[in-house]
Amino acid sequence: MSDHHTKAETYKLSGQVGFNLRRANQRHVAIFSQYVQDLTPTQFAALARLQERGALSQNRLGRLTAMDSATIKGVVGRLKDKGLVETHPDQSDQRLRLISLTPQGRRCFETAADQALHARRETLEPLTQAERAIFEDLLSKLT
Repeated sequence: MSDHHTKAETYKLSGQVGFNLRRANQRHVAIFSQYVQDLTPTQFAALARLQERGALSQNRLGRLTAMDSATIKGVVGRLKDKGLVETHPDQSDQRLRLISLTPQGRRCFETAADQALHARRETLEPLTQAERAIFEDLLSKLT
């Protein structure tokens, strides 16, 4: 019998970065949904980018929110159904359709942004102030 352990024998799922990132994300999504009840995190991200950047093509919005084309298409469709975004032709390129916030979408985002900040605070609550800054800095380096 050898004292040498194989990698499979020493592998602990609870110590793996991907597993812990997924668990942290699941916790945040659960907290987010308690505060922001009418929008999913992906819908909120799309509204936030449109608020920040103004009208965008669906493709660009997808890239700026880290969503693939199928996901952003569904998100935009649901936001359109809720009356929060509208589409219109791009004046400089008639082949492109731009997505922008409606007045209702702006109001919805303003309310949801306050709620999302509460969710952020609760998500980070187990960390000290210094740990929060380090955590967010390190996390941004992974993206």
